[in-house]
Amino acid sequence: MISSLQYFSVPMLSYSQRKMKILLICTTHLFIFLQFTVITHAMLDPMDFLALQSIRKAFNDMPGSNYFSSWDFTSDPCNFAGVYCDGDKVIALNLGDPRAGSPGLTGRLDPAIGKLSGLAEFTVVPGRIMGSLPHTLSQLKNLRFLGLSRNFISGNIPATLGQLRGLRTLDLSYNLLTGSIPWSVGALPALSNVILCHNHLSGSVPPFKSQTLTRLDLKHNDLSGSLSPTSLPPSLQYLSLSWNQLTGPVDRLLSKLNRLSYLDLSMNRFTGTIPGNIFTFAMTNLQLQRNSFSGPVQPVDRVTIPTVDLSYNRLSGEISAMFATVQNLYLNNNRFSGQVPGSFVDRLLSASIQILYLQHNYLTGIVINPTAEIPLRSSLCLQYNCMVPPIQTPCPLKAGKQKSRPTKQCVEWKG
Repeated sequence: MISSLQYFSVPMLSYSQRKMKILLICTTHLFIFLQFTVITHAMLDPMDFLALQSIRKAFNDMPGSNYFSSWDFTSDPCNFAGVYCDGDKVIALNLGDPRAGSPGLTGRLDPAIGKLSGLAEFTVVPGRIMGSLPHTLSQLKNLRFLGLSRNFISGNIPATLGQLRGLRTLDLSYNLLTGSIPWSVGALPALSNVILCHNHLSGSVPPFKSQTLTRLDLKHNDLSGSLSPTSLPPSLQYLSLSWNQLTGPVDRLLSKLNRLSYLDLSMNRFTGTIPGNIFTFAMTNLQLQRNSFSGPVQPVDRVTIPTVDLSYNRLSGEISAMFATVQNLYLNNNRFSGQVPGSFVDRLLSASIQILYLQHNYLTGIVINPTAEIPLRSSLCLQYNCMVPPIQTPCPLKAGKQKSRPTKQCVEWKG
């Protein structure tokens, strides 16, 4: 306890002294606050800070979206939605609300994106982003992932993207891109996924050199020309080139792609034979329909691919019994002849075959009891062959109403 003597020995502060002390304390606190604020804003590289401001000005939320509500430049940009930093650099920029079905963004890609020198990942959710791809993307030497799908981006793919030597995924699908695929992009050494489908790209398919490329999706474009036996790496697991105007043989190329789990070359103008070893690949889907493939088809072993579609080609010869193990088999609209193997009937009646389309060929017979009942979950079509179908089954409308091919055609084919 302080004695009265001790108490009065402490000098009393005057009013002016107390006011000065309070002012000093407040000034000190303000200095600390300002210092903290400066440190907070100084966390991000000034070039990155200015680049984010330019990028923000080039975009707007679509109605119903409030993605940019967190982009308050009086606070730390590293806390903005979709902005990820490492130290003082932005390393990932994922613009827009990633939830499925949420409104996207409108605007254009600002060239300032090239100022984010540490950027490794850049994506924009589906929306209404228009304009061309800025050439400054080539300045992002650390970029590994570029995903700008399902927008309205137009113009050419810049050849300067070939400078992104570390790029692994390139997804520009579902846009309005035109021109050719730059050969410099095909030469990128680290690519693993290239998804350019649903655009208006033309010209030939460049050789892809990356030995780590696993997915190549170029469907629904206007690509033309042929594919050389060395144009695609054996590392491919998913290949879709459908709905283009590609020509020439692919047998030597396909024989080397033995890691494929999905192949779709439909709706092109490919010619030549189909290699027998392709049916041994561990695929879930093989789509080769609506081309000009010709000659016999001779799998080297039982085919275990669930769905095989070889329809609308110029394939000939007898149907191999090796196809009896396929669940959904489309051989219609070709030039197959001879008898349908008995193993097909057995598997059809046991519902192991769910779809067997053999219409519009030159087949001469199938051994099946006319009273046999095809399981409800199975479908068989034999219309327009060189025989009277021994069993009546529903066929697709495109098969027409004629049950058998005209005798004259069958005679001429056999002759």
